Amino acid sequence: MSLYVDGFLTPVPKSKVAAYRSLARRAGKVWMKHGALAYHECIADDVKPGKWTSFPQAVKLKPGEVVWFSWIVYRSRRHRDQVNGKVMKDPLFAGMDPKKIPFDGRRLVFGGFKSQVSM
Repeated sequence: MSLYVDGFLTPVPKSKVAAYRSLARRAGKVWMKHGALAYHECIADDVKPGKWTSFPQAVKLKPGEVVWFSWIVYRSRRHRDQVNGKVMKDPLFAGMDPKKIPFDGRRLVFGGFKSQVSM
């Protein structure tokens, strides 16, 4: 079975972790309701800046922030596009003010990936 995954790196101010966690719980319910196979949100625990690159460097992490690593699993890219179309019309997102999200969306790193090895 070939899966499709959307991956995200999000810089979140430590003072807004509770608000982000609350948003992530609500978002997860919305994605799952609309057909995602799995939804995961993880806070950095053992993530250090690297010499050349790292999770903190990828999001230009600032003092007082922490990186979240997240992914959503779908059956295929087509399935992802269908699910995301429904999610974006869901009331949770339709009325969301980008200025009120608990992170700097300009430094959010995201993309879609075709699964190559699954065990």
